Amino acid sequence: MIFMNDNTRTPNPIVSLLPLGVLIFLIVLVVRLFPDDALSGASQVALMAATTVCVALSMVVYHIKWRVFEDMIKKTVGDAGVSILILLLIGMMSATWMISGVVPTMIYYGVQLMSPLFFLPCACIISAVISVVTGTSWTTIATIGIALMGIGDALGIPQPYTAGAIISGAYFGDKMSPMSDTTVLSSSMAGADLFSHIRYMLYTTVPSIVLSLLLYLVIGLFYNGQAVEISQYLDGLNHGFNISLWTMVVPVFTGFLIYRKMPSLITLLLSSLAACVCAALLQPDVLARIAGETMVSARSMFEGIMLTCYTKTNVDTGYAAINSLVATRGMAGMLNTIWLILCAMCFGSCMVASGMLHSITHVLLRGIRSTVSLVCSTVASGVLLNLVMGDQFLSIIMNVSIYRDEYAERGYRPELLSRSTEDSATVTSVLVPWTACGMTQSTVLGIPTLVYFPFCFFNIISPIMSCLVAVLGFVPKPERLINEQIDR
Repeated sequence: MIFMNDNTRTPNPIVSLLPLGVLIFLIVLVVRLFPDDALSGASQVALMAATTVCVALSMVVYHIKWRVFEDMIKKTVGDAGVSILILLLIGMMSATWMISGVVPTMIYYGVQLMSPLFFLPCACIISAVISVVTGTSWTTIATIGIALMGIGDALGIPQPYTAGAIISGAYFGDKMSPMSDTTVLSSSMAGADLFSHIRYMLYTTVPSIVLSLLLYLVIGLFYNGQAVEISQYLDGLNHGFNISLWTMVVPVFTGFLIYRKMPSLITLLLSSLAACVCAALLQPDVLARIAGETMVSARSMFEGIMLTCYTKTNVDTGYAAINSLVATRGMAGMLNTIWLILCAMCFGSCMVASGMLHSITHVLLRGIRSTVSLVCSTVASGVLLNLVMGDQFLSIIMNVSIYRDEYAERGYRPELLSRSTEDSATVTSVLVPWTACGMTQSTVLGIPTLVYFPFCFFNIISPIMSCLVAVLGFVPKPERLINEQIDR
């Protein structure tokens, strides 16, 4: 990491909070003025304005050279190259899964099997199971999550409720899966054994998901929404697509790739190509209509597949509500998200390079007096780092790096640090509008981050539960105390 030069003054904590304050103020204005179009540029401008404030204060007040910021931006953005490719492939995969009939088939059978009363807890559990198996919340939300959104629509469940249940389940599975990159990163950075880390997270994760499921159950029992006539959905899907269980070959193939632990890029690409083949075999009429042709031909199918992969598509099902559901945006639909992520990384890089982030976290470290304050400080900085860094992986790395020595000096097991980091940096990243997770899930599900925020119960409860468990004393004793008891 590149921090301030030794011959510069450490930024004052109050001054360090100014860029973050400017960002939050501008984001609030953006959300109020552009409630349905905040991703199209206004949020990006807000991030660049906050970055400008950070750089200007650092250069004028603390005499930090521009080269320091430039080097950090180059490193951070360069490290994000793979994540950007993954975003593009998620856009392509979600579009091809829709046009190939995979998602419409899931919706077709799902609306006939699920009850509106129990839909939200079921959606949360399904997302959790798939996320545990796959090890990724992003892929879960981009595949089964889209299908569950359609089923929720058909059952008359408001979209923000459904999105919250899907995200809660997906991030529970992401935390608890040994194949999850955030789980592996948190445990390895803290120096904890992977499975010991997962076992230790049960103390906070299980109560959080149980409370979340109870809240979703209560909403389902007392929500009096009117379900859409199921027959209309079935007729519309049958009119627009060839509903066939053969389309399920694509998710089965994707599951096999995940089971074989193929890299994410390869899995997403091969899954998208498999969906393209499925579309050519089972949905030739749909591809021809996307290409603007009335007759099916090799040319129309090829053109339809290409358009599906990279741009917006619309399929006429005879019902406006279903048309909006099955519309896709392809890779082009992810460009605003990528643009926002790049701007967020510039802001985070400059906060790190200026030393302002270090100054803020140093204040948190000075206030530590007990185990409870140590855990609460770790959780608070995990949330703060998501607000500043705009990326959960950077937040995890920074959070563990800040507190690792403090935990070691006090003799605490590394699992306490890794758990506290997961309970904050991992799960709250999707709640921040300008993080990679927040923007990706908002784009994929079609729901603004601040709209689904109140219904992501697991993500909201987890950091609170982490602090509550520390207050109740469910933390490992410092190793020096354990050794003293053994000696006695």
